Order: sequence, then structure tokens, then C-alpha cells
Amino acid sequence: MTTDAFKDIEKLEADLWEAADNLRANSKLTSSDYFMPVLGVIFLRHAANRFEMAGRQIEEDKATGRMPKRKVVPEDYLRRRALYLPETARYDWLMQQAATSGVDLPKLLAEAMTAIEDGFEPLKQVLPKDFSVFASETKVLEDLLRLFNSEQIKQATGDVFGRIYEYFLAEFSMQKAHDNGEFFTPSSIVQTIVNVIQPEHGIVFDPACGSGGMFVQSSHFIEQEGGDTAKKVVFYGQEKNRDTIRLAKMNLAVHGLEGKIAEAITYYQDEHTLAGKCDFVMANPPFNVDLVDAERIKADPRLPFGPPGVNKDKKVANGNYLWISYFWSYLNEKGRAGFVMSSQASSAGHGEKDVRRKIIETGDVDVMISIRGNFFYSRTVPCELWFFDRAKPSSRQDSVLMLDARNVYRKVTRKIYDFSPEQLKNLAAIVWLYRGDRARFLVLIRHYLRQVRTESAAIPPAIAAFDAALAELRQRFEMLCKTVAQSPDVDPARKQALADVAAELRDATVACESDRAKVIADLGKLVERYAGPLPESNSDQHSARKLFDPIAEEIRGLIKQVDLIYKLTARVTDLGGQLATDQVVADIYDRRAAGRLLKQLDVSRKAAVEQLKLPAYFHRQIAWLQDRFPDTELRAVPGLVKLVDRAEIEAADWSLTPGRYVGVAPPDEDEDFDFEQTLRDIHTELADLNQEAADLATKIRQNFEDLGV
Repeated sequence: MTTDAFKDIEKLEADLWEAADNLRANSKLTSSDYFMPVLGVIFLRHAANRFEMAGRQIEEDKATGRMPKRKVVPEDYLRRRALYLPETARYDWLMQQAATSGVDLPKLLAEAMTAIEDGFEPLKQVLPKDFSVFASETKVLEDLLRLFNSEQIKQATGDVFGRIYEYFLAEFSMQKAHDNGEFFTPSSIVQTIVNVIQPEHGIVFDPACGSGGMFVQSSHFIEQEGGDTAKKVVFYGQEKNRDTIRLAKMNLAVHGLEGKIAEAITYYQDEHTLAGKCDFVMANPPFNVDLVDAERIKADPRLPFGPPGVNKDKKVANGNYLWISYFWSYLNEKGRAGFVMSSQASSAGHGEKDVRRKIIETGDVDVMISIRGNFFYSRTVPCELWFFDRAKPSSRQDSVLMLDARNVYRKVTRKIYDFSPEQLKNLAAIVWLYRGDRARFLVLIRHYLRQVRTESAAIPPAIAAFDAALAELRQRFEMLCKTVAQSPDVDPARKQALADVAAELRDATVACESDRAKVIADLGKLVERYAGPLPESNSDQHSARKLFDPIAEEIRGLIKQVDLIYKLTARVTDLGGQLATDQVVADIYDRRAAGRLLKQLDVSRKAAVEQLKLPAYFHRQIAWLQDRFPDTELRAVPGLVKLVDRAEIEAADWSLTPGRYVGVAPPDEDEDFDFEQTLRDIHTELADLNQEAADLATKIRQNFEDLGV
């Protein structure tokens, strides 16, 4: 997926959510009322897209002779990874009915869902049918259907719909619309787990599967590696909440996947009888549960290391190590596991320490990663990711990779952090080095070099667009300055103010033109030099990175100049608008037209600045990796990573907390401090606070109205 396409999808997700949530906010519906019906509409739209695409493929196959010219049956659609939709379940038909006066739209949607279930057994009793909540809000339901009927949505592929579905799940999680948000594990956490264990074959099991995110990300990983998920893996899951199972099955279906998900309490049940059979285990279980009946689990074969401790009420004191033991027990002799766990568990004492020691002594603990707080929507505490590998080579049997990623994050909102795609790759690269996969590390550096080259080549047209917008305004400014200077009616102080700012703008433009020419020339040389195959060896990659080092500094300076030119242009525009109250000035200076041109300049400025930042951004990723691992070999990096042996772990009271081993990172130098990003973070926080204030004001107003005040 290209950078532009990725940005377009991100904008589409956000726009759809904002529009859908605004519909709810202007009705009497709560998030809990709205939750399942909205996901049902998304599912229905996606099913329609896949159905129509499969229909076109069938016609094409008939025309080319790849399929006999016979009556089409539902199985023809299933073979093309689409559900057959009866007419009453097709989105276009529903939209036609919605336009008919007096139609019972909630009933029609419920019947559409039932019709889909009747034709596809895995979705039986899964799809949402309670659209009756819209009985008094039919207009909201109609608008919701219309929202997902735009041309852009009609053309969306399965991957785009999967992203939209997960985006809505995440947003509803933040609103705690269902099960306190615990059904959803943020995708960056899941991707980290997937990147480390690489689930690309056999049985993949999630004993606390929630909405199925582990399965979806596993599928993405397999497809990125060129595989076919349906042929490579079988997904199994257990989940105690029936509604959450529905979410998971819909999530799989909207991604074109299937899985065997059982309703079960994993503390007491192994519904799929998978102990010792799984190639991969992935999970985000509930933390610190203290109500598990010790009598019911005392003979459980999934607890080979014994129970972690029982209290006087015959309850397991803390369920964390039940989960940890289960995950280990589900693996076959070559299996890998990756799971989320409370940060308390890695250094817990008493019976939990005894279980941890026994697991460490198996040699199967592979990697530990610390994650800072605020990654989850329903809890702000930090967590840790544990990884087991039952097939670790003998050279690593006594070692554990300790990775402290608490200083690696991206701020999404005031309350939510995640990993950027590049941060995910960089953390994975450390694990590759730990496993001796230097080639993959070098491939990632080449990928970043390719991004530097691609984004560098896109800078000249972005700068040219800014120049063109600026040139039109400057022509107007020249006439403005000349007229004001010659007019006897304009206040001398205001004349001087305009002349000073206009002169400052001219000087800044001249300086920028010179520096811009150098940047573009240097980038041109770099792009030309690496127009062919990019360097593959570590030394050649270091040389390529060093060539860009001074250019990155030049780009930082050019960004400041572009921003300065815009600010000065805005000041001249503003002064011109004030002076246009004089008729002589107004005759030659259209302040409204100048205002429109200034907005266009701002758009082109933002585009130019963002484009200037992109090659520097990917260059920073190269520098981050090469500065820490210059020889493409794993080494201890204070505050980030260290490979520890069993003796060190025993000396630290069998702790598996990465921060206990990696030390403290030295303070970063300020030369790369991104002021604009910091301001964006502040703006994000302010926007969140403003939204919260607006939501509270709406609730207060509604409460007063309900009271009749």
C-alpha cells in the first residue's frame, strides 16, 4: 500500500466515524444502542461489494470459457470469497426501499441479516438484527445507510473494509460501548506479537480471542509474505462472551476469513482439545483475576508447573500465571506463543515466582517487551508482551531478549498511544538480529533508502506548487505596495508597516530561493546516484545514509523558511485588507480574492512541508537502526535492549522485567527535536479536551431538557 493510499484510508476511516458518531449524537441513541447495528451496516456494505465483484468475475469467467454457461449458484460466489446475497439483502435494494415513504426500514434490515445467515451456516445467529432501536429514529438509520453508500465506499476493497471495521471497533472501545472495551486489543500491540512469532502455518489459537484481532493480523502477515491464509493456517478461538464471539465472527467474515470459535471459559475448559497441538498461541487475556476456583483446576493437565498460589477461600490468588501456563501447554514441540500480560507478572513473588522460575528453566522464554501505558483504550497501565519459543536453538536456550519499548511510541490522542508502522518494523528488526537474521535487517534498511529516494523525487513538484501560489499573491502585493506608497490619503505609519513587511517577505523569498535550489540540486544528485539498485551491504548502506545527513539538515532549514514566507505573506494580506478601506487601494486590491489565494497558499505550504519531511523521516529510521546496531549485530543499547542469560535472571530473583536489565537511556540531543510535531500533540490534546467539554455540555443540556428546566 502506498503512502498516499494509506493516508487516504486513514482520512476515510476518520471521516466515516465522525459522520456516523454525529448521527448518533444528534439522536437519543447511546453508544451501546448504536454499536452492533453500525457494525452490521458496515458488514452489509462490504458483503454487497464482494458480491458485486464476484458477480463481475463470474460473468468474465463465463465469457472467457473458464466457467460453463449455466445457472449461477451460491457456491460460485463462495468460491470467489463472497457471500451470495438474495435480492432483499442487497445494499442497493435496501437503499431503494429507504427512499420509499412509510417503509419499515429497521424490519427490512433485520430480514436482510436473517437472509444472509440462512445462506451461510458459519454466520448463523451472529449478525445483528436488533434494528428496532431505530424505530423512533428511522431518519438516523436512513442517513447511516446513505453514509456507507458513497462511490468511494462502493469501490472499497476487502482490506479497506477490514480497516474501517477495526477502526470503528477501536472507537467504540474508547467509548466503552461494549464489555468496557475489553474485547479489542489495539492493532499495534497485535502487530508486535505477530511480527515476533510470525504465525504463518498450522494451528493458530487464541484462548481469549475477543473480537478476533489476532487472527486478522496473522492473515495480514501471511498475505504480506505472499501466502494464502486459507491454505496456510486454521484459526481456533475461545471466548466467554457470546456477543463478543459475534464480533469476532463478523470481523473474520469482513476480512474474508473463517475460524472455529467456541464459547468457553478457558480457566476451566479446553473446548478444542488443543493442549500440546498448537503451532502458535496468541492472546490478550484478562489481567489479575482472583476468582478462579482452585478446586476445579487442581488436576488440569494444562498446569504442568503447578498452581501459582491459592488463598484461604480456595481461589487462585492471581490468574495471570494460569494463563501463562496454559499458553505454554498449548504449544507443540516447535510452537511459539506471544501474549499480553500485566507488567506486575514479570516480577511477581511467592507461588507465581516459582511457576516463572520453572518456565524459565525450560529455556522456552524467548523475548520480553515492555510497553508504556495508554496503549489500551480501557486501561492506562503499562503492560508487557511475553514470547515463548519451544524450538529455540541450543545457542539461545539460556538467553532471553529483554526489550524495553516504553520510550518508543506515537501519540494518537491525549489518552491513546500506539506504534507507527516504522516503529513496528524497527522493533521487529531488533528481534531479527537476536535470531541472527542480518539479511532481513539489511532489507529493511534498503526499504527505508527506497522511501528516501521516492519521497525526495516528489519534493520539486510540491515546492513548485507552493511557488506558483506564492507568485500570484506577490504580483498583487507589488501593485498594493506601489499604490499605497503613492497614495497621500494613507496613514504614514501604516504605509511604513506595509513596506517593512513586504521588504521582509522579499528578503525571505530571495534567501529561500537560494537554499531551495541547493536542496533540490542535492536531492537530484542523490536520486540520480541511487536510480538503479540500492545498496545491499551494510557498509554501502551506511555510506548512502551519510550522504543524506547534510541534506536532512538543509531540509530542516528549508521548512523553517517556507513557514516564515507563509507567515509574512499572511501579514501582508492582512495589512492589505485593512488598507483596502481606502477606495484607491480597494480599486486595485481585492481583499476577498487575496484571502482565497492565501488559503490556497496555506494548502500548498502544508503539502510542501509534509513532503519535505518525508525523506527526512525515513532517513531518521535508518539512523535510529544504524546508530544502535552499526554492525548489524545485536548489542546492548542502554534503555532499549539487552540479551541476558539465565544466571543474570536468577541473580535478579527470576525477574523477567526488561527495565531491570537494560538500564537507562542517555538523554537525547535536542537537534532533532520536532517543534511542529510537539505543537501538533498539544493541538491534539486541546482538541480532545474541547470535544470532551462539548460532549459534557450536550449531556448537561439534555439532562436539563429531560427535567423540563
